[in-house]
Amino acid sequence: MSKRILVIDDELDIREVVCLSLEEFGGWQTASAGSGREGIHKASAAPWDAILLDVSMPDMDGFAVYAQLQANHKTQAIPVILLTAKVLTSDRDRFCTLGVAGIIAKPFNPVTVWQQVAQILDWAT
Repeated sequence: MSKRILVIDDELDIREVVCLSLEEFGGWQTASAGSGREGIHKASAAPWDAILLDVSMPDMDGFAVYAQLQANHKTQAIPVILLTAKVLTSDRDRFCTLGVAGIIAKPFNPVTVWQQVAQILDWAT
């Protein structure tokens, strides 16, 4: 059965590139959300194998989205991978204390981002 991944990012180009890579190279099903609020709604409306979540979004940042996902019994067990341009050691330390599954730094390689997801989640490729 194909994995289902939700991509939450306010930048349409990023959502499209990530979804295309995950679908074409990983063979997974994807859906996307353009805001934190939309992402929370979609995350709780259907079962997901993983969520890729942008940290910097205007309406509700990734930290607030992650906190709400963790507070909801329907979504708290879904592994979350952060997509972020913040790659300083202090930022990475903060991300690790949250309990996220992993971090993918922006900019990323669109041809190999699916492999990063598979490696972080220990999915056979």
